Amino acid sequence: MASSPFSSILFYIFLSFTSILLLTEACSFTPNKLSRSSCPPFTSIPPFPFSTSPGCGHPSFSLNCSFPYSTISINNLSFSLISFQPNSSSLTLSPQSHSNSTTCSSSLSIPSHSINLSGSPFRFSDSDCSRLSVVRSCSVPTLPNCSHCTWDCKLIKKPVQLLHGCGSTRSPLSEQGCQPDILEYLGEFLKVGIHVEYDESQDSYFSSCRVCKSKNGICGFNSSDPENKFICFQPKTRFSPPWIHEDDANRIAILCSIFTILCLLLVILVFAVMYRSRRLRSLASEEDPAMLFLHRHRAASLLPPVFTYEELQSSTNNFDPKRKIGDGGFGSVFLGNLYDGRIVAVKYLHKHHHAAAAGKAFSTKSFCNEILILSSIDHPNLVKLHGYCSDPRGLILVYDYVPNGTLADHLHGRKCLGREGSLTWQVRIEIALQTALALEYLHFAVQPAIVHRDITSANIFVEKDMRIKVGDFGLSRLLVFSDTSSASAGYVWTGPQGTPGYLDPDYHRSFRLTEKSDVYSFGVVLLELISGLRAVDQSRERREMTLADMVVSKIQMGQLHQVLDPVWAVDKEGSESVYAVSELAFRCVAADKDDRPNAREVVEELKGIGRRTRGFGGNVE
Repeated sequence: MASSPFSSILFYIFLSFTSILLLTEACSFTPNKLSRSSCPPFTSIPPFPFSTSPGCGHPSFSLNCSFPYSTISINNLSFSLISFQPNSSSLTLSPQSHSNSTTCSSSLSIPSHSINLSGSPFRFSDSDCSRLSVVRSCSVPTLPNCSHCTWDCKLIKKPVQLLHGCGSTRSPLSEQGCQPDILEYLGEFLKVGIHVEYDESQDSYFSSCRVCKSKNGICGFNSSDPENKFICFQPKTRFSPPWIHEDDANRIAILCSIFTILCLLLVILVFAVMYRSRRLRSLASEEDPAMLFLHRHRAASLLPPVFTYEELQSSTNNFDPKRKIGDGGFGSVFLGNLYDGRIVAVKYLHKHHHAAAAGKAFSTKSFCNEILILSSIDHPNLVKLHGYCSDPRGLILVYDYVPNGTLADHLHGRKCLGREGSLTWQVRIEIALQTALALEYLHFAVQPAIVHRDITSANIFVEKDMRIKVGDFGLSRLLVFSDTSSASAGYVWTGPQGTPGYLDPDYHRSFRLTEKSDVYSFGVVLLELISGLRAVDQSRERREMTLADMVVSKIQMGQLHQVLDPVWAVDKEGSESVYAVSELAFRCVAADKDDRPNAREVVEELKGIGRRTRGFGGNVE
């Protein structure tokens, strides 16, 4: 369980204060002190943005002084600093040797991969890019064993690959000529040094440093800050007590003693605050009705992790509206970035719906229901619940983030303009099959069986590779038969709930919930895949307002072709597949639940249709 926000704030304040204190001491060495150690190619103190002490200067220009050349690290690759031209903001760097293979000719002088400056303030000079872009072998080159020395072979064929981002020729030097040995030439090229440049006008550190120096400050950054924001260290007299003098031999020992005492006090304080916050959370959870309900129905060890409200608030930038990726009747969904780097979908349940008291009770019930169900299932086509938060300020669920929108988006919404390229008929059959596999798992692999009750195209989430995950289990029910249920008939009595257009009419009339209610909703999704039309559209005629009524009528009159999605053309083979899926959808939306197939039968039929469907790409050129 995470520590309290109060302890985190105290820890950050103490850490920042001590870091600034020590960094200021390190960054405020006098010229006489620095001149005692050589840091070539500089003959005196390295100027900003360079630095030799952690936290000083610019984070991308930290030097490691050595002889004959100092080194600088860019993107985890070490370079020797050959020369520095301050007037032109240009460096000459030579990568240090990295052995990649004892059998490759480039192993001792050329890096084992392309030199990449992406994400840093540096870029390769145009002259070096142009120089390498025209290098060629004077004759047909003799390639090494390319299965072992793949990188050597790539460089011989295209030397410009040595510098990432230099793919195109920019003002080639016509006098360059050919080279008898490309690898030997590149080795010498790296020894002489690569010319890299940086643009001060595009980096906020340089403008910030000028302002800092005008106030007699020292330019640096706080390494404990994840964004490495610029820090202007003020003169050390503001941090150092007057009884610590520049020439005092015990100066470092005194500073270390102070730092140690501060750390001990900080540890004691943090442990005290953590103990108090855990005690308070424990008392709060005992009084929280949602937590009491969850622990009454399932052991705490079987429930997903609990997040604090502050953690999820921070991960969504205080539930920033710009991070909102979905909004429905039960809550808003935000894109979250957890402290461990995971990208998740954070669903903030609305406290109130149409009626204040009833709405709040329904939200809590939906919240607990979804946690209990999702914590008991595991299937590749069902969303995964990473955790939850029950707090007086809000009820929150944390799911997998599925980045490619919903099936409804691809069929009717913001992604529908491109569906002729992505939602081919083959892809639609695969989406239908994966959805059916999820239903088969819920109905047959889980005991007791689970009825989703809200299978809609808006609750089918699409991955980048067009695989799907079924989500939103707020309305789901376990088929646990009570005294008021009929176990022999296989249904439970419950008030009809679901999305208009997808709601099973037999369930709506009789209040009897079975797995066949999900099959009906799935049949409507099949009709959407076939037609590309919405499940409910008030702009259509009244008798055709719901998609099931409209398509069933067309099928009965032999006019299915009138409602087929026009984004793909249907040949003879494709037509047979479409009509087979249409016939399956027709059976799924049968008015009598006994006339519908179960989820296992649906899976088998879709697998057979998929095997028979060959070469039907589906998109119109």
